[in-house]
Amino acid sequence: MNDVAASTSDVDQGVEPAGRGASVWTLWGRGPWRTLTAVLLCAVQLVPLYVTLAVALKPQTDLSSTWALPRHPALGNFARALEEGGILSALLNTAIITAGSTALVVAIGALAAYPLARSRSRFNEAVTLFVLSILMIPGLSLLVPLYVLMVRMHAISTYWGIIPIHVTFQLPLSIFMFTNFIRAIPRELEEAALLEGCGVFGIFLRIVLPLLKPVTVSVVLLTAAQVWNDFQYSVYFLPRPTMRVLTVAIASYFGISGSDLHVAAAGALLAILPMTVLYLLLQKYFVRGMVESAFK
Repeated sequence: MNDVAASTSDVDQGVEPAGRGASVWTLWGRGPWRTLTAVLLCAVQLVPLYVTLAVALKPQTDLSSTWALPRHPALGNFARALEEGGILSALLNTAIITAGSTALVVAIGALAAYPLARSRSRFNEAVTLFVLSILMIPGLSLLVPLYVLMVRMHAISTYWGIIPIHVTFQLPLSIFMFTNFIRAIPRELEEAALLEGCGVFGIFLRIVLPLLKPVTVSVVLLTAAQVWNDFQYSVYFLPRPTMRVLTVAIASYFGISGSDLHVAAAGALLAILPMTVLYLLLQKYFVRGMVESAFK
């Protein structure tokens, strides 16, 4: 009787008995395997960070394994990275390029996505398809014509030369995410504002734009991470030493004559700090914006 009552209770609560057709994924979710898998994934992700930290804290004379932490941490590598490696100036250049590119991507992407989301014409569908097709073009395939154009415009080693390049390659994803998110916003809100005498631009600024906070955070983080970590364009279009970005500055520690792995590791740790802090502050809205822009 107790077994029958327990089975009936499980059915009433919508719980499928483990022995009667329960799927493997259901059993996996109930057991400790989910926690174990999450721990293993976190460990795999943290291994490169641990190795980088261990190398950065070792002096040049320490030839022990990269997996072993030093007994006496050497902070001189961080000082050398800041003083000799030009990390501070590279950090400033990277911050300016990232901030300018991200702001333009967000502004242009939101403005372009609004008419594409609200006017479902054949022309707009073709424009949307064209924007998405740009995502399939490898950026390096356009390196030579871009370099020729930059030289003719005297835009090599300038902010106004490198920022439009980043904006061009980051805009398609931004437009795609904004378009999907705006399509999920009820039209009744805009129609009510229109009846109150609000224009199209006013509706976008006062009604639509405040609702775009989650997807805007997602676009900001994705764009900022891509631009912050860029190497392929910066190494060719920013050759002047005073215009170096973080990735190029760190790569300068590796050369034909030798490499300075310890200082490079210290510089890499300093380089990832700003983006790590930014993600930790905005991760709540980032996850929400990614999910809603993908499935709405």
